[in-house]
Amino acid sequence: MSELSAVMAAVNDLNESHGVTQRGGKKYTEVAKRVEAFRKHFGFKYGITTDIIIDDGKRVVIKSKIFDLVNSTIPVGEGYAEEIRGSSNVNKTSAIENCETSAIGRALASCGLHGGQYASMDEIIKADRNDKAIDNNALEEKPKQESKVDWTLYIAKQQEAITRMKTLTALSSWTNNEAKNLEHLAAADKPKWTAIFNFWSARNEEIKNG
Repeated sequence: MSELSAVMAAVNDLNESHGVTQRGGKKYTEVAKRVEAFRKHFGFKYGITTDIIIDDGKRVVIKSKIFDLVNSTIPVGEGYAEEIRGSSNVNKTSAIENCETSAIGRALASCGLHGGQYASMDEIIKADRNDKAIDNNALEEKPKQESKVDWTLYIAKQQEAITRMKTLTALSSWTNNEAKNLEHLAAADKPKWTAIFNFWSARNEEIKNG
């Protein structure tokens, strides 16, 4: 709880220093800034994933999940977002990317990392044009068939990559990029997950201590 409180305080500080002023004078901390604070404080401990629930050519619905990598079966936070293709300039070309950002923002907000209000920047922009609620009946995830992974080889490659990293930012980016793989690894082979976690933690301390 103390860790979460520290991140909430950091996001609130970002709201004051880097917040985007909305209509009415209130400030909003963009998703990218909140993710940066999230990674800085939690590092390898939590992951953020996104899954496309609906993409039927007309609308996109994405679910984002924040989970504890030690116990990936229990989500720490979740958020859904919906975008209508062609409803704005950005949604004419990048509806999925736009929707993903919104979903991550809502997942962070569900953990208290809202930076001003429970919404995403993209949702604020589209509020006047896209006020339909997401149909809960359409949010059922289909089971995914996963191919068999050689986790020993995966760990070896990732340890090489981690060793080459020189900054905490690089480590944080790696954690975000590998979030889904790490979730699958934790479920498939906890000892191997522990091994990569300990390796990452050791490199993190090396960089911190110069």
